[in-house]
Amino acid sequence: MKIKLSLLISFVFLCCTACSNAQSSSSAAEKSSEASSVVQTTASHTDSSSQQTTSESKTNSKEDSEAKLLISVGDTQLTATLADNSSAKALVELLKQGDITVDMSDYSNFEKVGELPEELPRNDEHIDTDYGDIILYLGKRFVIYYDKNSWDFTRLGRLENITQEELKDILGDGDVTVTLSVK
Repeated sequence: MKIKLSLLISFVFLCCTACSNAQSSSSAAEKSSEASSVVQTTASHTDSSSQQTTSESKTNSKEDSEAKLLISVGDTQLTATLADNSSAKALVELLKQGDITVDMSDYSNFEKVGELPEELPRNDEHIDTDYGDIILYLGKRFVIYYDKNSWDFTRLGRLENITQEELKDILGDGDVTVTLSVK
């Protein structure tokens, strides 16, 4: 009888241990499954957010590259296609806050130069300018070329549909005030 009782106790102990191990195993599997589900959900949200951010970035980039710079000189409005660089994009962002008036002076009979209210990122490269080029010089100077030059500048854009003579007439011989806006 003692042996039967001892065997019964051993059997119950083994069953309890096996049952406990099975529950632990099941609990671990459930926890692993839950963790996997959380990881998949998080990854799904991250992918979705990443896709949305990428999509928004492409849209903003596309909007910025399609933006046009408007330059008002008196009653005349000139339109420039902007360059695809961080300088032109920074100018667009600045102009989204409001129009900028720039007092420009003539320099060496080939350009008009004026100060922007804040410095923009530079993307300097050696450029041979021509009339109609819009240039950023030293990060803060806004320049409209009406003749040729060669130097290290940052290209901001280029005026559209204008001849050299028309541009010279619009800008005049002396100082000129222009208003910049974005379309």
